[in-house]
Amino acid sequence: MTAPWLVGLDVDGTILLQDESMSPGVPEAVARLRDAGHEVTIATGRSWMATRRWVEQLGLTPKFVVCSNGAVTMRRVGDEWERWHIETFDPSPALALLRDRLPDARYMVELGSGLRLYTAQLDDWTLDGGRQVGFEELVAEPVSRIVVVSPGHDEEDFHRLVADAGLNEVSYAIGWTAWLDIAPQGVDKGTALERVRLELGMERERVLVAGDGRNDIGMFGWAREIGGRAVAMGQAPHEVKAAASEVTGDVEDGGLATALDTLPATAQVSAGE
Repeated sequence: MTAPWLVGLDVDGTILLQDESMSPGVPEAVARLRDAGHEVTIATGRSWMATRRWVEQLGLTPKFVVCSNGAVTMRRVGDEWERWHIETFDPSPALALLRDRLPDARYMVELGSGLRLYTAQLDDWTLDGGRQVGFEELVAEPVSRIVVVSPGHDEEDFHRLVADAGLNEVSYAIGWTAWLDIAPQGVDKGTALERVRLELGMERERVLVAGDGRNDIGMFGWAREIGGRAVAMGQAPHEVKAAASEVTGDVEDGGLATALDTLPATAQVSAGE
């Protein structure tokens, strides 16, 4: 039997299609790895509130789940979850720069507690328990994440905006929609997964991560640096594929399941069990 792998999976465009149905073969592939003794978890830009349902629907039993692009790591305690590691930063400099350039955008911040504050509602946002506030309240305390959506602006506009605003004091990712996601400096899915790997005592080279977005580039770099596998989905942008160590099929064609099925069918239980 081989040592278990740590498997970190992006959600949107990797596990899920755009209509939020599962990519072909993914539930079966995930179940096989889980039952084989591998540590299969999620590493996503989504908040925990928008992530937990997919952990449960996939029947995952990880000890940790990485959310908010690495700024929030959840830990399972029995049947419950606790906020195990939270990274925060002062949002006011970035928000001031953005508001000057995007006065009509919709802004949301996620506090260290998980509470979400937003200036205007958006259907794509999971806002259960959140509160609509004035812009000034968004900058009142440290946050783990800033999300900006600006109708009428596309991805190229956001790239120009980021360069023009000089957003070099925080980490940011631009999604396949006009969506800017800002995290604390030096924090990404990879930094969080390394913390998880060390906590679990898992071998460096037995890591597989998969994703399709620019917010996965840091995670890919981490996996490659420690000798693991970084799998880009087939529909990923060129620079995301370039950051990976391998490319699988498109999400619509079950590319994630194809990649997962290359892992060993059995694994010994880690020493920490």
